[in-house]
Amino acid sequence: MTILITGGAGYIGSHATAIFREKGYDVVVVDDLSKGHRAAVAEGAKLYVGNIADKAFMDTVLCENSVDAVIHFAAYSLVGESMQKPYEYYKNNVAGSMELFESLVRHGVKNIVFSSTAATYGQPEDGIITEKTPNSPINTYGETKLAIEKMLKWYNSAYGLNYTALRYFNVAGAYPDGHIGEDHHPETHLIPIVLQCAAGKRDRMKIFGGDYPTKDGTCVRDYIHVCDLISAHELALKHMLETGECGIYNLGTGGGYSNLEIVETARKVTGAAIPTDIVDRRPGDPPTLVASSEKAETVLGWQRKYGIEDIISHAWKWHSSHPDGYGD
Repeated sequence: MTILITGGAGYIGSHATAIFREKGYDVVVVDDLSKGHRAAVAEGAKLYVGNIADKAFMDTVLCENSVDAVIHFAAYSLVGESMQKPYEYYKNNVAGSMELFESLVRHGVKNIVFSSTAATYGQPEDGIITEKTPNSPINTYGETKLAIEKMLKWYNSAYGLNYTALRYFNVAGAYPDGHIGEDHHPETHLIPIVLQCAAGKRDRMKIFGGDYPTKDGTCVRDYIHVCDLISAHELALKHMLETGECGIYNLGTGGGYSNLEIVETARKVTGAAIPTDIVDRRPGDPPTLVASSEKAETVLGWQRKYGIEDIISHAWKWHSSHPDGYGD
């Protein structure tokens, strides 16, 4: 079976590429390398460098490969940036996805797993978020992902493009042996920033907001190991191919950790002091995001292997062995 992975040179996409290759799939990667890294692409995967919105480019990719299904990661994904640059986020995420879906329809590709986000829920009043929680994004990034989910619904109705949308919570960690991991420029995610402080690459780290209505005043997030996340993609793909059912699933753990708890766990794992400063909140950040993954567990048979110490330990192995990331 041949899987096309968009954004397959990025953080999550590179782990998907590696794991799907290990499981015996033929993998085709499309990435413009604006955020991703050529060195992150797994051996044996076929890399095409280009943009999913380029019709001629995608025609080449889809004519040269008999693609059975697509896993769509390619997107801009920084919440703060999305609030400052809404045009770029709608153009890249929404318009780019629309052109991708048009290419898939044109070439008769019928199945797609879409990388969505917990940001579609906004700032829910309920403690644990389920798929029935109302969607009310409070940032542009979440709005663009929700728009793509809605687009997929109508593409399914009109063209028979089957889809599964997976709403992620905070993805973190690295491949357990540390050979691939998270390398963003600039880095904005909490766990790699904490580990950069532990490694001495930053003097101190900033915690955005200490006055949220949470257990210690800092944001609470549901952290999921990147490899557990990818296992859900394979299960979602298999379920869709076997049943033809479309669906939306949360991927989280049902529990959350505050920013300060993450720092304390990182201190335990690394043995470093990790000095912190609490600064003003960022716009668009909800206090708490914690997911129920009961639907994914029941329908897809998804089970997680890794906890928060595993997440930070595996990420630390990557950062320790790749102090300059991929070096590109």
